[in-house]
Amino acid sequence: MHNVKHIRSAGAGRLLVLLFGILLSGAGCGSSAATPPASTATTATTTAAAGAAVTLTPPEPTATSAPEPTATPEPTATPEPQTARFAIIGDYGMAGPPEQEVADLVKSWNPDFIVTTGDNNYPTGAAETIDANIGQYYAEFIHPYTGAYGPGAETNRFFPILGNHDLDIAGGQAYLDYFELPGNERYYSFTREPIDFFMLNSMPGEPDGIEADSVQAEWLQQELTAADACWKLVFFHHPAYSSGHRGESAWMRWPFQEWGADAAFSGHNHVYERIMRDNFVYFVNGLGGGPRYAFAEALVPGSVVHYNQDHGAMLVEATGGTMTLQFVTRTGEVIDTYTMEKSCL
Repeated sequence: MHNVKHIRSAGAGRLLVLLFGILLSGAGCGSSAATPPASTATTATTTAAAGAAVTLTPPEPTATSAPEPTATPEPTATPEPQTARFAIIGDYGMAGPPEQEVADLVKSWNPDFIVTTGDNNYPTGAAETIDANIGQYYAEFIHPYTGAYGPGAETNRFFPILGNHDLDIAGGQAYLDYFELPGNERYYSFTREPIDFFMLNSMPGEPDGIEADSVQAEWLQQELTAADACWKLVFFHHPAYSSGHRGESAWMRWPFQEWGADAAFSGHNHVYERIMRDNFVYFVNGLGGGPRYAFAEALVPGSVVHYNQDHGAMLVEATGGTMTLQFVTRTGEVIDTYTMEKSCL
């Protein structure tokens, strides 16, 4: 009993070692050694300082998560270049064969829209003649349209400016009633990418003035400054420069180029002419249907092309960096082709 007490007092660890030794001595007297059981798990054994055998089981390995695959970005679609295809007609509003044939020419081009250089309704701009002079030939481009020549267009594709013959009666009220245009309708702007259009009233008597320091001119300068389309085109009826026998309109020599415009278009003289002044191009386009005019004896400086032998219209095709302008007669003869290029970033 003394030894047992000593063993207990020495600790349970020593007692286990002593008993294990006795068992091994007894087993050694047998005919064969005991076969250890098959290992079912990998273990590591170490001996404690007090002599006890301690079995350690290694920790389960930490699971390694597979990395998430990096998503492949969708390719960015290349934007389609913006294009505009439109017609310009001038001094056209006189019902009859010339206007009909020019209208047929214009429609054969399938233009996106039509722009005019004025004198839409001969002879005096009366309400009684306006639909026959305009809607009879171009109703399918006008919205809203309430005339007698069909349902009109779903969206407006006809953009006129005032000419002197549109203002002879009641200050152009028939014109203002017939069309629904932006702004005050006497002058306005609109955009058809890649072009900003600026449609002016050059007729003396315009309430906001027609000089380069007028309210209308200030509006134009601000609009040109704010515009961000590639091309900026200005339209007004009375030509700043022209070799036509009706002469020029010096009051319309505004600093268009300095303000940011790329070209100017007029009518009034019933001819076609392209004029270059200080690397800026002016077009006179007045052969849309009214009687044709003669040229003066001498051409104005800068006149590059002049023509008055037949009626016709201009076809313009523009992209972000190129604009090609042609004057074509009602029989399909191309009189002039002019291409402009610029960087539009």
